[in-house]
Amino acid sequence: MKACFEAGLLQTRPQPDFASAIDEAIALAEQAVEDGAEFLMLPEYCGGLRSEGAMLAPPTATESEHPVLAALREFAHSRKTWILVGSVAIEGPDGKFFNRGFVIDGCGEIRSRYDKIHLFDVELSPSEIYRESARVHPGSRAGLATTVFGRIGFTICYELRFPGLYRELAQAGADFLVAPAAFTKKTGEMHWHILNRSRAIENGCYVLSPCSTGPVPGGGACFGHSLVVDPWGRVIGDGGIGPGVVRAHVDLNLVADARRRIPSLKHDRAYESPSREIRSAA
Repeated sequence: MKACFEAGLLQTRPQPDFASAIDEAIALAEQAVEDGAEFLMLPEYCGGLRSEGAMLAPPTATESEHPVLAALREFAHSRKTWILVGSVAIEGPDGKFFNRGFVIDGCGEIRSRYDKIHLFDVELSPSEIYRESARVHPGSRAGLATTVFGRIGFTICYELRFPGLYRELAQAGADFLVAPAAFTKKTGEMHWHILNRSRAIENGCYVLSPCSTGPVPGGGACFGHSLVVDPWGRVIGDGGIGPGVVRAHVDLNLVADARRRIPSLKHDRAYESPSREIRSAA
C-alpha cells in the first residue's frame, strides 16, 4: 500500500448527455494527470445529470454499454491511473436505475461497485422538491474498496448526513472516506463544509468529496467546492465554483496518528437506548 499519494478531484458541471460528460471529464482528467495526480475522483452523476420537476433524469445505460464508464476505463488504462467514478446512472428493473459508483484500477478494470443507499427525498421549498427514490433503486450494502492507496469507504452525496455509516466504514478498516456529490447550491451553502469536516474529525480520517458545480439542465444547481479534509478536520483543498481540478497530497500516516491520539473508534460501549414510548403528562 502507498502511504502517500496525490489526489486529483475533478470538479465537473452537470451535463445533459453522455458526450458532453465525456468531453469535460477527459479534459480535466488529462489536466490532473499532467499535474501529477495519481488517483482521480469524479462527482456523483458525472455521467450526466438533468432534472424534470421533482425528478432527477440523468441519461442511463446498462453497465456493459455505458459510454462514460467505458471512456473512463479506457483513460485509466491508457494513463495507468486509478479513477473513482462518483456515480453514473445504471439501468435497473421496473423502469428505475441505480446511482452507482465505481473504483477503476490503472489497468482499466473495475475493482469495486457501490450503489447509493440513502436517497435524496427532500422538500427545500415549495418550488424545490427532490424525489430521488421515484426513479432510483437504493443499494443495500456498504461500500469498502481495497486499492493500492489503501481502503476506501465509499459513500455518495446525501449520505454525508448519516454519520453512522461513516463510523461503520472506519471501524471496518477504511483508511480514507469519499463522498462524491451533486450537492445542491442551497444546502451546500449551509452545510457542505461542516458535514465534510465533521465526518473527518469523527473518524480521524481524510474525507475526499468531488462535487459538481453549476446549473443542472432542467432546473436546480450544484454547489461545487470539491473538498479534501484531513484527519484533524482541516480543509486542505477547496475547488470553489466553476470547473477545474483540486489537487491534494494525502498522507495516510496522519490517519494513524490521529486515531492513535484520539482513539474514539475503539471506545464504543453498549448502552440502553432511550424508550421510544410517548408518555402523556400526568
